[in-house]
Amino acid sequence: MTTGHLLVITPGLRAYREYLLQSISREFRVHLVATEPPTWELAYTVGHTVVADLSDVDGLVRIARAVDAEQALDGVICWDETWIEQTAQVASALGLPGGDRRCVERCRDKYRTRAALDAGRVPQPRSVLVPGREEALAVAGDIGYPVVVKPRALAGSFGVVRADSPAGLLQAVEFTEASGELAPDLPAHERNILVEEFVRGPEISVDSVVHRGTVTPVCLARKEVGFEPYFEETGHVVDPDDPLWSDGTLAEVIVRTHAALGFTDGVTHTEIRLAPSGPKVIEVNARIGGGMIPLLHLMGGGPDLGLAAADVACGRPPRLRAATGHRRVAAIRFYYPPKEDSVIADVRFEKSMLPEQVVRCGPLAAAGEVKSPPPRGLMDGRVAYAIALGADAATCRAALDEAGQALRVDVA
Repeated sequence: MTTGHLLVITPGLRAYREYLLQSISREFRVHLVATEPPTWELAYTVGHTVVADLSDVDGLVRIARAVDAEQALDGVICWDETWIEQTAQVASALGLPGGDRRCVERCRDKYRTRAALDAGRVPQPRSVLVPGREEALAVAGDIGYPVVVKPRALAGSFGVVRADSPAGLLQAVEFTEASGELAPDLPAHERNILVEEFVRGPEISVDSVVHRGTVTPVCLARKEVGFEPYFEETGHVVDPDDPLWSDGTLAEVIVRTHAALGFTDGVTHTEIRLAPSGPKVIEVNARIGGGMIPLLHLMGGGPDLGLAAADVACGRPPRLRAATGHRRVAAIRFYYPPKEDSVIADVRFEKSMLPEQVVRCGPLAAAGEVKSPPPRGLMDGRVAYAIALGADAATCRAALDEAGQALRVDVA
């Protein structure tokens, strides 16, 4: 039995996001807004509207009002970073939760994020917005190398790079300036470059649901990063018994972060470095986490974060029922082509070589696509993934190593 009517703005890529539509459709009637006629999405929706341009907020509002007139909408949700500001405007126009566009902008715009967190005295890396290379050199010299150069308002680690020297900084700025071409639909700013302190320590992410100002951390993942000096996310590990769950300082930082940003309703994905001096906030995304992290959480026996996100989008307390039975560690690994400009002919795993801990795997590239490893192929350079379940993180990582040996990438 469905319990609400939800407008979903763009489904996302099937491999990364189908599980969300699947979960939500069990409890909600879903009307999908997409730029292409739906195919696989039809199994999870009761209606759809195809639009030419998701940046047309007025058009989205007209669609939402028309859907609402047929059957009242309870909420609007989006998990694509590119369109979360437009989604907030639609929610605002219909008087639905999550309609605070300024709050979403504070998360989207990393410069505004830093300013809000500074005002809230939330621990974070030192960060300076610079207009050009000369100013970047001066700021980096003041902060001290290594530093991180990042764009102000992109996503998915696009344009983020570590610089270890003045020469490396100039190369990093050039790389970051060019990165905007990879995401033309995201906002651009005249002053677009941030130079930040490099925080040493492991990186984690925390997905939280927020209902009327109450912040509930739900999913904690240990991030695996590769292809230095870039920050490509090559995998994640979700451990239900991670000792960080009992870290009071971390919990306090997460709550203070949301208060500083004024985030009161919705779901967030907060990235944090565990520095020797304590946790420091790297960024906050006003959406559910990517990289299949919530799916790992679900497969390991944790609560359904997608369903909880739909609940708070409709102004309801989140349902956070954990699966019955023993919970397990879940981990994912992403795999990349052997060289730049690889024309993919076939991607497959030799199933006879996969260990029993690998419970799901598959291609992320189709025949004919051209793929490159980072830095040219940041996230979109991935050709396959594998998910493992095990008693501990080491077991999962070993299984994913074996999966890498079983992967076959044929290049035309």
